[in-house]
Amino acid sequence: MVDTTDAVRVLETSHPPVYYVPMTGVELRPAQGSSMCEFKGRARYFDVLGGDGVVAPRAAWNYPTPEPGYEDLRDRIAIYPSAVDSCEVGGEVVQAQEGDFYGGWITSRVVGPFKGGPGTLGW
Repeated sequence: MVDTTDAVRVLETSHPPVYYVPMTGVELRPAQGSSMCEFKGRARYFDVLGGDGVVAPRAAWNYPTPEPGYEDLRDRIAIYPSAVDSCEVGGEVVQAQEGDFYGGWITSRVVGPFKGGPGTLGW
């Protein structure tokens, strides 16, 4: 469980915000694979380890050497809300972004349409 007021919210065109939280206090295990963001740099992935041996595979990612302008993300992780039991912002349960590629967190204060679902790749 992560409970913090020290999150960085990243907004990108056509999708809901992604929240990056401090890596400290989250039990992580390196996972296979990486990806590349043209803005933030190369991402690495982690399994999130929960209580009672629960593992959420590739549920989190971070940018260990982020591009200029994104240095605040270096020691933070983002979590796919669809990969864990629950994510909340200000006490409101988050809806996972369709398609899950971007890992966006949708609340009642965030209005779409959003990239991610079928037919949205070419926006």
